Amino acid sequence: MGRPMIDRLVAAGHEVTVLGRTPRARQALAAAGARPVAAVTAVAEQAEVACVCLFSDEQVREVCLTAGLTAALRRGAALVIHTTGSPATAQAIAAAAAPRAVAVIDAPVSGGPHDISAGHITLLAGGSAADVERVRPVLSAYGDPILHVGPLGAGQAVKLVNNALFAANIGLLAQAVRLGGQLGVPEAGLLAALRHGSAASRGLSVVAGRGSVATSARMLAEFLGKDVRAVRQLAAEAGASLGVLDAAIGELERLIGD
Repeated sequence: MGRPMIDRLVAAGHEVTVLGRTPRARQALAAAGARPVAAVTAVAEQAEVACVCLFSDEQVREVCLTAGLTAALRRGAALVIHTTGSPATAQAIAAAAAPRAVAVIDAPVSGGPHDISAGHITLLAGGSAADVERVRPVLSAYGDPILHVGPLGAGQAVKLVNNALFAANIGLLAQAVRLGGQLGVPEAGLLAALRHGSAASRGLSVVAGRGSVATSARMLAEFLGKDVRAVRQLAAEAGASLGVLDAAIGELERLIGD
């Protein structure tokens, strides 16, 4: 996800400093027009806007808090968190950043690397309206639409609800395929046909493109699994319920377990 962001930022004329963990990675980044560095804190030294795009909440906390990215940012800089995780992580980083007047925006992405390369990955931004507008010229190099969905942490909450619904959609598709099989309809034919009916959805398109519900579930297990755990924890902390989404997500989890 990060590499096409770098390419789009360089192409848009930004000066881009990137953490490269190996000599080979740094060589490739330099060839792409970025300035590679070997330390997290070196990314922050001259940055007006720092963007973090990692896999997990734990990695974001490690880079931003433990490894010192937030503390190394100059006064008045901005930090954008693209990783999907808990709103509490963005809020903890914002608390650490406050003494240096560093603005923190949580802007998880919806889409894949191909969407970034095309410049139309969806960004769900949480933070003050002024902070979101401030970083919009940078994020617009690869993000469109950039949706301001509420205060800090709201971007994470919206993305987790989105992924809970996506996971539930796959769980419902598993049940639909089971019903189709009982009625004598092969899975491939059913999925292909449903894409043209009123049941069509982006989730259905993803599943149909991969040939089967089971294959899609296995391919999506790692990232959807972490996001489902995160949304369940968030709901529990808020005293909220996933309602009927929970049963459909459970169907997906059974598929992954099988």
